Amino acid sequence: MGLIDRIRRVISANFHSLVSNAEDPEKILEQAVMEMQDNLVQLRQAVAAAIASQKRTERQANQAQSTAQEWYRRAQLALQQGNESLAKEALTKRKAYQETATTLSQQLEEQNNVVKKLKQDMRTLELKITDVKTRKNIYIARARSAETSARLQEMLHGVDSTGSLNAFERMEDKVVQLEAQTEAMSLSGTDDLENKFAALESGTDIDAELANMRAQLASGEEQPQPKQLPNSD
Repeated sequence: MGLIDRIRRVISANFHSLVSNAEDPEKILEQAVMEMQDNLVQLRQAVAAAIASQKRTERQANQAQSTAQEWYRRAQLALQQGNESLAKEALTKRKAYQETATTLSQQLEEQNNVVKKLKQDMRTLELKITDVKTRKNIYIARARSAETSARLQEMLHGVDSTGSLNAFERMEDKVVQLEAQTEAMSLSGTDDLENKFAALESGTDIDAELANMRAQLASGEEQPQPKQLPNSD
């Protein structure tokens, strides 16, 4: 397997390891924002329901107070007509409606506090969601940058640097060896060719000299004697 294929396989293995072992920060942040938005929807629904109940209680309290006033007017009318018993009954009705109006007014005050608190919580959550969305984008960008750096580091650490260097050194040695062998073969071939031509030229000279000696013998000519070196004594 080639070096490039080995590197690709290491990168692929490290990538799958990161995906399977690490949580996705982007998905986590998106999920958190979605949950907060769901809570905001529910809170808005609660605020709407509380306001509706508040208005209903307010109408009931106003109606009870208005009815109490109506029974008071009837009691006055009965008393003006000299019918005290009827006036008394009207006042009894008036009292019941006054008590209802008082109870509803107290309930309305409690509901006002609830609505006020819910609205405050809703505004706080809206501001928090806005802030979280802004920070989410920053965190996602940082997470992506960190993930890229982590993948790069995993790739660099995942590849056996010593083994890779040794592989390059082995390839370099092999190339040098091949170059040396090629150069040696080239020189050897040139030397053989030179030697062949030298031997051929040398053989031609000897053959010519031998032919010359044969001609001299055939003609009876004396062969030249080799000169003697002077005696050193």
